[in-house]
Amino acid sequence: MYKGNLLKHLRAFCQTARTGTVSGAAERLYVSQPSVSQQIRALEEELGQQLFDRQGSRLHLTPAGRTLLELARPLVDRIDALPDEFARAFGRLDSGEIRIAAGESTILHLLPALLQRFRRQHPGIFVHLHNVTGADGMGLIRSDEVDFAVGSMIDVPDDISYRPIYSFKPVLIAHRDHPLARRRDITLADISPYGLILPPRRLTTYTLIDRVFQKHKLPFRVTLEVGGWEVIKKFVKQGMGISIVTSICLGDSDRDELVTRDVSRWFPQRTYGVVMRKGAYLTPQARRFIELMSPDLFPEPEFAGRRSAA
Repeated sequence: MYKGNLLKHLRAFCQTARTGTVSGAAERLYVSQPSVSQQIRALEEELGQQLFDRQGSRLHLTPAGRTLLELARPLVDRIDALPDEFARAFGRLDSGEIRIAAGESTILHLLPALLQRFRRQHPGIFVHLHNVTGADGMGLIRSDEVDFAVGSMIDVPDDISYRPIYSFKPVLIAHRDHPLARRRDITLADISPYGLILPPRRLTTYTLIDRVFQKHKLPFRVTLEVGGWEVIKKFVKQGMGISIVTSICLGDSDRDELVTRDVSRWFPQRTYGVVMRKGAYLTPQARRFIELMSPDLFPEPEFAGRRSAA
């Protein structure tokens, strides 16, 4: 195998592994499907190993393929990023793209300020946001379809790296006519009898709340499961229940319409940060975005009832 072709073959192999199809790799590489197939066959002949098994319409890595992917992916990524790395070394970073995965609430409340800061400094870099749930986001990270995710994690898998950057207080929110709204000092037992509006069970918020009530041997009742802080706040404002949210999702108008109580005495602060695959190569553009995620961008807001959990 000529050395000049080796990189081309490895690039075709890595993209096929990422997409699971020859057609997907061809689309990413802007070549024909027969060209990708030919490059993979040449690589298999040179190495003397089968790299893929076909299962239905998708290709899956063999043990030899997984080994080659671990060796080849960092090399291909570094070579493909060489122009950007060179530009960064000389102080220029004015093109390229970033692919970020995040949940809807993170996109609505955390990312706008980050994107505004990034766009001011690097207007030529294209940012592609993937609006995903937790499980879908992990899939994109593991398949290298995104550079990283921004979100919150409790249990971190062995193959994933989580770097928390921001911390926000947990806050009880209630309609102004709710019985708890008339109490300045509340306990976890006071919250227990009332119906909670929470995100779906598979998400981090539900897991955190469930663990806290179990730890204190108190029951809790969920009257409505719905995704997204904005929807949850809307239902609470309509008097359909109470909820426990993260303080970053509360704007000035929310504090006018809702009663809030600091519940950090029982519930842990919620961290948000960068989620990525261990060993993944970060492009200069992605590294720059992460560098700009400084904690001072989100000072802890004031809200009513802050002293009640002291």
